[in-house]
Amino acid sequence: MGYKILILDTGKEWGGGTVSLLELLKRIDKNKFSFIALFYHNYNKGNESDIQKEIEKLGIKFILLPQKSKSIKIKIIKESFRVLFFFSKWLRKYAIFWVDYFSRIKPNAKVIAQIIKDLNIDLIYMNNQPITNLEGILAAKIAGVPAVLHCRIIPNLNQYLVKQTNIWVKKIICVSDNLRTFLVKRGIFPEKCVVVYNGIDVTFNPIKSPKEIKEELKISEKEIIIGTVGTLCKRKRIDDLIEAFFLVKKRTTKPIKLVIVGDGPEKVKLLKLVQKKGLGEEVIFTGFQSDPLSYINVFDIFVLTSEREGLPRVILESMLMGKPVVASRIPGVVELVIEGETGFLVPSKDPEAFAEKILTLIDDQELRKKMGEQGKKRILENFTMDKYIKGVEAVFEEVLEKKA
Repeated sequence: MGYKILILDTGKEWGGGTVSLLELLKRIDKNKFSFIALFYHNYNKGNESDIQKEIEKLGIKFILLPQKSKSIKIKIIKESFRVLFFFSKWLRKYAIFWVDYFSRIKPNAKVIAQIIKDLNIDLIYMNNQPITNLEGILAAKIAGVPAVLHCRIIPNLNQYLVKQTNIWVKKIICVSDNLRTFLVKRGIFPEKCVVVYNGIDVTFNPIKSPKEIKEELKISEKEIIIGTVGTLCKRKRIDDLIEAFFLVKKRTTKPIKLVIVGDGPEKVKLLKLVQKKGLGEEVIFTGFQSDPLSYINVFDIFVLTSEREGLPRVILESMLMGKPVVASRIPGVVELVIEGETGFLVPSKDPEAFAEKILTLIDDQELRKKMGEQGKKRILENFTMDKYIKGVEAVFEEVLEKKA
């Protein structure tokens, strides 16, 4: 069966990192590696499935480690620190970190370490950044097994996290060069950081036709569709996209629609903003969709307004579908979108800049087509699933061979 690897995922919702993990598990060499999955939450895949079902479909054992609700005592302590350190955001965060460390992280680490020992695990593989996987890092230390961290987003770090990561994590898989540079600047040893770009299955086709999607969304053939896909959370800054669309609508006479694919904690706030701007007829929320490619395929322009990413899978998907991209000029994204060739890069948190570039593409159908074609070519040449799988396998093999 090869080496036994424990996957630790502390996330609460389905996202690009979930998709990339599942693609890895489908394709990795089963003769070399076997997996057991340990999740804190059995989060949903829309209304049709959940992560446990998807993991078990692959023949992988799934363990759920439910998290206890915070006690009244812990809530009071945290609130006290917020009041006590009102003058310093850094001190507030650091104090609350230590409350979490002793009340949640350390106890979880002991449980995870025991699971590692009981199951004779050879390596623990953590599916995100250090701050959300500290218990996994500490569990590796307690159990005496190597740890690999797959960092998929620019993380929050403090000196304790940097120190523990440097001591106990053997390798950090970074999804972009920019992410690796960030980690090294924050103190992570450069020899621990390996860049493996996310990959995409270039043979995959949308399930629904453009005609079906347009009928479902009640969009006519004449309308130009601006769209985005992602979890509706703060760092995605979908409110900036709505603001940009409002500005675009005022400056063009062409019929346009904004399609937002996804769900999340910001949805109610975003719906209110749409009503406030009088865009109820032009903005469509589809909710979570398990087949985002079908929706991306009907977009004329894809937009990503995030303030922080790793290497956003959704841009890979959009470029594969031949769509021009307007995106924030942030780490990770700048390694995907070639300015003026496959799309436009603009400052994050700047709806006016987004509106300007969206208008440029609305007014130039030929430019949209040309950028889309160049984007697809870039994906086919540089971001295949095969490169992604081989890159991760190589990291596992290096770490495990040194252990042996």
